[in-house]
Amino acid sequence: QVTLVESGGGSVQAGGSLRLSCAASEYIYSSYCMGWFRQAPGKEREGVAAIESASSASYADSVKGRFTISQDNARNTLYLQMNSLNPEDTAMYYCAALPCGCPFTVCVPAYWGQGTQVTVSS
Repeated sequence: QVTLVESGGGSVQAGGSLRLSCAASEYIYSSYCMGWFRQAPGKEREGVAAIESASSASYADSVKGRFTISQDNARNTLYLQMNSLNPEDTAMYYCAALPCGCPFTVCVPAYWGQGTQVTVSS
């Protein structure tokens, strides 16, 4: 059973930055691609970004140019660098292991983390 543990969430003011991390309990990058999702209060969970390789990443339109997804295979760790945060980015952020080749906007993840809260104040 794969375990994913997120960290790095917190409270920041608009315009600030945060970097989220997601540590996997074992090396899974040969079997899965990784992604970040978020869920704001009263809203459905939405895909934020996904990565298939160092040169292949996808982003939701709402975060393009502000967020960067990356992974460190040696550390079994996924990252999400979030810059120019705004209050609309406030949500619980989850990392997930996804089938590769499946668009993260419609893909059903195989594994989820427990989430880390991001709160952006104006």
